[in-house]
Amino acid sequence: MTKQEIFDRLAAILKETFEISPERITPEARLYEDLDIDSIDAVDMIVKLKPLVGARLNAEAFKAVRTLQDVVDALHTLLTEPASA
Repeated sequence: MTKQEIFDRLAAILKETFEISPERITPEARLYEDLDIDSIDAVDMIVKLKPLVGARLNAEAFKAVRTLQDVVDALHTLLTEPASA
């Protein structure tokens, strides 16, 4: 899955779940400051993204995310890394 496909899926989740208008959904948008995504919303978003990677998402991978691009990059890394045993 490409980063663009991940971003498109993330944008759809943000529109459907949090009713965020499409013009606010940009790679540079900051989750908390620009999109009003709080910690509870972030958990909901992660739960909705889980099927994308088909594995248990590691909360550590998302500790440093601040923007939508950070989320895309973290998911892309999880998708391209070989599964660790």
